[in-house]
Formats: sequence, structure tokens, C-alpha cells
Amino acid sequence: MKILLLSCHLIPDQFFSLYKSKSRAFLHMMVSKATYHRSLSLPILAAVTPKEHQIISQNIYNKNTELDEEYDIVGIECTTTNSNFAYKIADEFRQRGIAVVLGGWHPSALPYEAKQHANAVVIGEAEEIWPQLLKDFQNGKLKQFYWQKKPVDPDNIPVISFSSPSRFLPAVQATRGCPTQCEFCAETVMKFRKRFRARPLHKVIEEIKSIPSRYFIFHDASLTINPDYTKQLFRGIKGLNKKFFCNGNVDRLGQDDKLLELAKEAGCCGWLIGFESISQKTIDMLGKKTNKVDGYINTIKKIHDKGMMVSGSFIFGFDQDTSDVFDNTLEFVNNSEIDVPDAMTLTPFPGTPLYKRLKKEKRILTEDWSKYDHRQVVFKPKNMSPQDLFSNIKRVNKEFYSLPNISRRVINSIRRGHSYFLSTLAQNFTMATLEFNSKDIS
Repeated sequence: MKILLLSCHLIPDQFFSLYKSKSRAFLHMMVSKATYHRSLSLPILAAVTPKEHQIISQNIYNKNTELDEEYDIVGIECTTTNSNFAYKIADEFRQRGIAVVLGGWHPSALPYEAKQHANAVVIGEAEEIWPQLLKDFQNGKLKQFYWQKKPVDPDNIPVISFSSPSRFLPAVQATRGCPTQCEFCAETVMKFRKRFRARPLHKVIEEIKSIPSRYFIFHDASLTINPDYTKQLFRGIKGLNKKFFCNGNVDRLGQDDKLLELAKEAGCCGWLIGFESISQKTIDMLGKKTNKVDGYINTIKKIHDKGMMVSGSFIFGFDQDTSDVFDNTLEFVNNSEIDVPDAMTLTPFPGTPLYKRLKKEKRILTEDWSKYDHRQVVFKPKNMSPQDLFSNIKRVNKEFYSLPNISRRVINSIRRGHSYFLSTLAQNFTMATLEFNSKDIS
């Protein structure tokens, strides 16, 4: 069979209205491609597809992309933000009589919605589902829904071969799952994602060795959930002359000096940390036990002292947030010397406990999924208006990425090494291209 695998990343038309000019929008998109990683879904599906089939994989960024070739079946992976575009592409294939399978975060959350645009929907992780689905299709017995019924054995996660250089930052996944299960996190959508699973070390190391480029990113919820495993991993990739970024929890990074030492020796350039809030009251309400606000500064300093950068995300719109949270966060970020801060809007992705709660409370303002992008406000906050939340996040990000603040971060990064400097420069430049337009909230 001739199989087309698509991952839809097109930013909807309204994306361009978030910029002062289309040239800035395209500039942001191009820099983002170079500095961020793509989904691992397509390479994994390609790896578990029986060898007798022909696979064509493609990431779509332009709605005018030509897809006129004939295929036996098309698999499309999509997130919530890009689901409308994915549905459009799916409908076009089906009108041509080509079978379509939808999967990914959004179809897993809303399978019956996705089924309106597909012959079949995959719900959950697909490694063990996809080969059976293809066999069913060949036998004329394709089911409407394919549910992940058990946790995928990490031994069955295939080794991806990075046979040729890519325009994108390569991604590797050493582990799956996060036991924290924050109310707002998309990890809660996928069944069994609460269960932490680690892949065999030799397979992960083999995968990393095959990456042609020097830089990659770990696509794990957190590499601090099982520090013993991570330490073994870092020891295993030390000496490969690779540079990488990874996610980690603030508590472990502040307590485990050996982990930081091994990370630096292995080639870690920086840690991406979900600080979420500088209010301990808010953190406690979230149930995120890994975060202690009074330890934030110490953790950032320790990471800096080891020669690694810190990218920190802050979410606004929690029920405990009041108007003072914005200026307090600005002050904290300026004092902490976070290298790449990001102010995001609390977003109730469908399928998450947050979405279910806000839906029950009748606080969801729109179900236009293209607005579910961490930038626009799609629900009614508790202690401020949607407009106030949006305007203040816009103000915070504008201050984060003012020319003086960018210059200060970039200048400070020079003394920490070449890779540190280039990473800080590239990521600050990417973030600085964002300018938000309040007319797009609803």
C-alpha cells in the first residue's frame, strides 16, 4: 500500500492578525521551525509500519500545499490548535475516495468529533494499534475507533533512525508519562499517561547516536521523574559531542547537584521548567507538589552555575490569580535572570480535568479550537475579565521581550559559553517576534 502520514502544524489565518505585518508572522514561523522540535508521531508510525508498504511522511505548514497524489490510506496527526485545518485536509482526501485515519491529542480527547472527518480514529498511543489498523484496512474490516487498551510497553517504542539532516530540531523521547497530572495539562488526555515508563537505555542511546546534527531536544514530560534512570542516560551519552535541551521539575533540579553535573557533562544546554506561578497558594491548589516557590531562585542559580540556561513558563488565569500576579511575576523574572521566560494563558484543552470543570461551570467562552493556543483567552477567569487577562499577558510578554531585557539576557549569556549564547539569542529572538492583538479574544 501507499501510505501518506501527515502532521498538521498550520497556524490558522487569524495567526497573522496577531502580528503587525505578515512578514513578521512568516519570520516567526521560520525561526520557530529552526529552534523547536516537531512531533515524534510520524517517525514512530513509519517505524512500526510493515516494510512491504510505501510510506510518505510530511509536515504541513501551508494550507496551499499540493497533495494531489493518490494514496491508499492517509494518517493525520493533529493537536487542538490545528484540528480545524486537519479536518479540512481530511475532508478533501475523503471527497477523493481516500480513506483517512485521525489521531493525536485532539482526536484522542474528542474521538466522536474527529470521526465526522475520518474513516477511523485512533485514541491514545498508536505503536501497537497502527499495524493492526493497517491489516484491518487491507482485509476490508477497518473499524471506526481504535482504543489504546493498555499502556504501551516501552520496549515496543521503536528506535527512530535519523538517516538524513532535518530542517527541524530533532527530538528524542526517553520516557513517557507524568504522575503529577496537573489539571490543565494535555498529558491527562492520553489514557495511561499517568504511568511513568522508561525506554531501555541502549535503545535511547542508539537513537541519539544516529542524529546527524549536533543539537536535539528530549521530548519527555520531565527527565527528573526518575533521576537514577536519567543519570544513567546522561552517563551513556557523555562523549557523543551532542547538545540538547530537556524538561525538568524545579524541586529535583534544585536538590540534585549530581544530576546537574551529569547533565552538563552529557551536553545539556538548558532546562525547560514549568514554574506555572509565583504564588504558593496557586501552586498548592494545583496540587503540583514538585514546585516550591521559595526554592525557585536557588534552582535557577544552581543551573546557571553549572553553565546551563533556564527557560521558564508562567501561566496566568488560575482561579487564585488576582490583578497583582502580573507585576509580581515581572519582578520575579527580572530578579531571577531566567534566560527565556514565557507568559501563557491558562488553556482548558478538551479532555483535561480543567476543561471538564470549566465546562460544568459554564465558563467556556468559545470552542473555536484554533483559539486554544496558550495565547488567547477562551474561558471566563474568576477574578478578572477575559479582556483584562489577555491585555495583562500581552503587557507581561512585551516587557519580557523588550529590547533592554533581551539585550541584558544575551549579554549575560556570552560569559557562559558559545552554545549558551547561541541558544539564548535564538530563543529570545523567536519569542520577541510575538505581538498579540486583543481583538482576537472572544
